[in-house]
Amino acid sequence: MSNLTVRFGSTTAVNGASFEANAGEITVLLGPNGAGKTTTLECLEGYQTPTAGSVRVCGLDPCRDRSALNERVGIMLQAGGVYTTIRPLEALELFAAYYRHPRPPEELLSFVGLAHRASVPWRNLSGGEQQRLSLALSLVGRPDVVFLDEPSAGVDLTGKELIRGLIGRLRAEGVTVLFTTHDLADLDQLADRIIILDEGIIVADGSPDELLSSASSDSFRFRAQEGLPLAALSEALGVEVVEASPGHYLVGSPPSPGLVARLTSWLAQHEILVGEIQAGRQRLESVFALLTSHAESPEESTASHSSRGTATRGASERANKRAAGRRSQGRGRGRG
Repeated sequence: MSNLTVRFGSTTAVNGASFEANAGEITVLLGPNGAGKTTTLECLEGYQTPTAGSVRVCGLDPCRDRSALNERVGIMLQAGGVYTTIRPLEALELFAAYYRHPRPPEELLSFVGLAHRASVPWRNLSGGEQQRLSLALSLVGRPDVVFLDEPSAGVDLTGKELIRGLIGRLRAEGVTVLFTTHDLADLDQLADRIIILDEGIIVADGSPDELLSSASSDSFRFRAQEGLPLAALSEALGVEVVEASPGHYLVGSPPSPGLVARLTSWLAQHEILVGEIQAGRQRLESVFALLTSHAESPEESTASHSSRGTATRGASERANKRAAGRRSQGRGRGRG
């Protein structure tokens, strides 16, 4: 993907983004709500035409070469794309009929822990079970590349472990995996590479260790009461301060003795107790807050996503189009 730009009227959803995802590697797109994650996935999936720039999947154009890519790409949507009355085994058997060398439906049901729910209609499955079935459907055709939009959203702890185990298995099989998430545990357990988007721009790209190391050398964090006046504190210190999560603050400068003294002095003047000051290796949550323009943690993004029903601008308007495209994805495929 090179210099990808996507505009919707006066809104620029993705602004000159470029990256490559490699075989046998798990790449995670991370960013606050509206950062452009889903729009980027839609361009890679062929559901959205770029305004400018170039997108290639397995060397092919996702829009122009959709038929050639159908058997090589697996797609898991945020929601929808499955008939509400169909049963898990029926859905997998239907999707398997579109491919020449599908994975056995019963095997996939076992992989995602739904063998005992094989005959339950989709509409009667829990939200987490529906997510697991959607993941299984994306893997029916033994794809070379898998795009997963929030694969663990709404899934219980047991289901999340099943999903993470399956994604790890894909990596071991040499599959290219690209997914979005707001769950930090996904990053800790799975990510080989993290790409952070903010307002459509890639602001960081590297392994978890690289991102953590880069932030550790030029920032430190402290705990205090929630809701400190960040503008006044930043002005007093001469550096930016963000609230990475409630009561946890990140100071965007190395912890010199003078800076720490100014911080503690300012807090004392305002009768605010400091709970802890920490330098050294940061948490991914703190790195996220430092690199984006929002003081919103990935977990808070998840809560906001749940309340609004969408994680990115324009996703709701395009959901039906993507779901319809998924149901018809196999129409051009040969059988053998």
